[in-house]
Amino acid sequence: MLSKCANPDCTNRFLHLNEGKLFRWDGREILQHPHFRTDHSRPSRKIEFFWLCNDCSRWVTVVFGEGKGIIVRPLAGVQRAAS
Repeated sequence: MLSKCANPDCTNRFLHLNEGKLFRWDGREILQHPHFRTDHSRPSRKIEFFWLCNDCSRWVTVVFGEGKGIIVRPLAGVQRAAS
């Protein structure tokens, strides 16, 4: 269940679908990595959703980090504005 921005440094709460950016992750990457598989005969696929608030979606995106799972990474060529 979505409750807050996927950026761990952000505290913005998820309230409306029309604010920010929603990501759907279907687990394809994890199926190819034996470290994450629990059933070697037939890996399951778990669909998850991640949300970035308006502010964070301007400078980061959600990606799959090898050995880490879902992480946020800065967008190429975009720098965060000073607070």
